[in-house]
Amino acid sequence: MTVGTSQLGIGLAAVARPAYITSGRAADLGSHRDVDELRGRTDAVLDAAYAAGIRYVDVARSYGRAEEFLAGWLQRRPEIDDVEIGSKWGYRYVGGWQVEASVHEVKDHSLEAFTEQLAETAALLGPRLAIYHVHSATPDTGVLDDAALHRALAGLRDRGVRVGVSTSGPAQAETVRRALEIRVGGAPLFTSIQSTWNVLETSVGPALAEAADAGARVIIKEAVANGRLTPGAPDSPPAVVALAAELGVPLDQLAIAAALAQPWAWRVLSGAVDPLQVTSNAAATAVALSPTVLSTLGELAEEPGTYWSSRSARPWS
Repeated sequence: MTVGTSQLGIGLAAVARPAYITSGRAADLGSHRDVDELRGRTDAVLDAAYAAGIRYVDVARSYGRAEEFLAGWLQRRPEIDDVEIGSKWGYRYVGGWQVEASVHEVKDHSLEAFTEQLAETAALLGPRLAIYHVHSATPDTGVLDDAALHRALAGLRDRGVRVGVSTSGPAQAETVRRALEIRVGGAPLFTSIQSTWNVLETSVGPALAEAADAGARVIIKEAVANGRLTPGAPDSPPAVVALAAELGVPLDQLAIAAALAQPWAWRVLSGAVDPLQVTSNAAATAVALSPTVLSTLGELAEEPGTYWSSRSARPWS
């Protein structure tokens, strides 16, 4: 087996369901997105990621058939026993495998949803599950205040599964800090934090540094801003495109290298949907950015409310 050496992880949000908000899906996936097509594509992505030294895989109950596809890949490759898996509960996939579905996922952070979805995840991933995140925790869903749910999550923690939160939205920093304060049985409840951080949305960075200092694992998602920071994307900010050209580095590698440069990051997720994208993303681990370049990138961040409003308006395609 190839030795795992990468600080990257691979996420299946964009490859294990027919529709998502990433730019360029028509070019990346074409029009044939039936279950068998995307199962085969997921296998190819996972094979390429494993060959690149990636050993962390991120899935979720709402990522179409991501857990199912990953479980099948592992069954077909019994020699692979060194992949760590993180999944998420709190959204249900309701898109019916239709690109044009009116609703693709529904949020539910109740204790009942956790109990139901944990059973579904366990049926597919069993003891391979290492981390279970609350999917897109925010201050307004009640998930940070539900003592009964916290006790149930602590039961999972006490059985050896790391419990965490993923965050989205302009209040990410508040969510991270509140999650870090929650203790059950005298021990921290949430010890894995997965947040959106990229050169266009850096506001959660100080809170993620605090999380790492407190002993939590920090996972960066959306490092390429749902495709905005990839070569040829129509909505790439001109200043970032110009900097990548000046450095002679593909835009996706510049974006991912900036995320990898954050000292508090345990893993940075690639959302690649084909092996060539995996290879390009993985090459970012060899890109060293100078303090001057990192400082320049730091000046390109958008106002969080603007960033998240734009993200919310992105079409599923």
